[in-house]
Amino acid sequence: MGDVGNNLQQVKDTIRQALAQQADLIVFPELALAGYPPEDLVFRPDFLAQMQAGVEEIAAGTNGITVILGAPLRRNDLRNMACVLRDGAIVAEYAKQCLPNYRVFDEKRYFTPGTETLVIDVAGVRLGVLICEDIWEDAPAQAAVAAGAEALCILNASPFSHDKPEQRAELLQRQAASNRVPLAYANLVGGQDELVFDGDSMLLDAAGNILFRAEAFEAGVFVQDWEIAGAAARPSALPPRPDAESIIYKALLTGIRDYVRKNGFSRVLLGLSGGIDSALVLALAVDALGAENVEAVMMPFYYTSTMSVEDASQQAEWLGVRYRHLPIEGVYDSFMSLLIPEFGELPEDVTEQNLQARIRGVLLMSLSNKLGSLLLSTSNKSESAVGYATLYGDMAGAFSPLKDVYKMQVYQLAEYRNTLGRAIPQRVIERAPSAELAPGQVDQDSLPPYPVLDGILQRFIEGDQVLEDIVADGFDAVTVRRVVNLVLLSEYKRRQAAPGVRISGRGFGKDWRYPITSAWRKNLPLKS
Repeated sequence: MGDVGNNLQQVKDTIRQALAQQADLIVFPELALAGYPPEDLVFRPDFLAQMQAGVEEIAAGTNGITVILGAPLRRNDLRNMACVLRDGAIVAEYAKQCLPNYRVFDEKRYFTPGTETLVIDVAGVRLGVLICEDIWEDAPAQAAVAAGAEALCILNASPFSHDKPEQRAELLQRQAASNRVPLAYANLVGGQDELVFDGDSMLLDAAGNILFRAEAFEAGVFVQDWEIAGAAARPSALPPRPDAESIIYKALLTGIRDYVRKNGFSRVLLGLSGGIDSALVLALAVDALGAENVEAVMMPFYYTSTMSVEDASQQAEWLGVRYRHLPIEGVYDSFMSLLIPEFGELPEDVTEQNLQARIRGVLLMSLSNKLGSLLLSTSNKSESAVGYATLYGDMAGAFSPLKDVYKMQVYQLAEYRNTLGRAIPQRVIERAPSAELAPGQVDQDSLPPYPVLDGILQRFIEGDQVLEDIVADGFDAVTVRRVVNLVLLSEYKRRQAAPGVRISGRGFGKDWRYPITSAWRKNLPLKS
């Protein structure tokens, strides 16, 4: 994002690779020169001047090839543009017509929609140009075909969610078949803050058959022969799509790798507790960055089980990471010697448990500062949803890989990772989850069983279901009300949490905007 010089060089290098393979046309993703989403950078005139100069510089190197490049540009108003470059010049421009303004998208805050259709000649073929949301609506494609387009090129910055690849494919197949034109769909690859883009670029024929599909999360220059004439269906010989755990795991790897490296870090550290969440984060970090760039810190307390210490040490050894063992009993006792006179006769409660977590957070942040390693948080979506995490404690960190991963998905991903090679001790997966902040503590002392909790959360957060409908799906009414109340009550914590990879249809971040101060939770509309 905003790395204008590097983005410019990547575009030039890519054009050279395409020319070397005798391509007639190269299509870049939406806003490729800027990165997506550029957010309030587009309000800066100096940034927009760099975009304009960059497009002109790229145009100068387009002899022998047609380039369609996305960039934010001012044309009276600010527009999300596709520029057609050829023979050293900008020969045509198209402004995105349908501006998404839902979930993670805020394009109406920034851009003015275009109104004109663009059809251009390339190698004797009439090509219509569209940008991302334009293909999710019917009118822009129909207008391009009515204007004489024999094929459509679509520039995209379509972020990943677990159900997006198949939605995307079905949409493109329908649009190709209904308009009876082939489609070229070019999508962005990589991580940007909480968003990850999976590529999944495709070529389709006029019958809606997918002729080519790039491997998910793999950037590259994909040169294909694209036959435009004729609408006869052709059988597809595409490799099978990866299963859900595989594609989500790749999304998490991409998000971690790009967040760490694009923010100027090479190393990460995390607290390794012997539990399932930190075990999965450790495996992800090693796979994303290499074992030599990952450090795990075990910080046992009086209530930490021998099993937790053994399993953490075993996993660190298996994965080949540096491992630190920093007991916190002495630090805790020092804090309590200061606090006990102030607490007076008040009984022990969650305060003492949170203190343990906050001591660990202080130690991890101190190591992060001193070593120059970015700290990964290990909280999952289920915990974040109901506030089962300590502010300034286990929530400490710069990036939270599991922020959009429900607890039951954590188990599925851990099992999947172990199919690739030894990574997570099996008893970490099988044991009852516990924060180990009190003797004999397990998560289900405070929360419903995770299959129940996740079922309620998915319906409320992603499905926007009313409480009566969640109960009608088979969940206990008292439990539903309690869980939803916890979700609303915990908003203040989530506002202070680290960003993390978005893999669902609605993550806690750009597309979750509930108020912190709200009385609605006191009047949850559910008949008992």
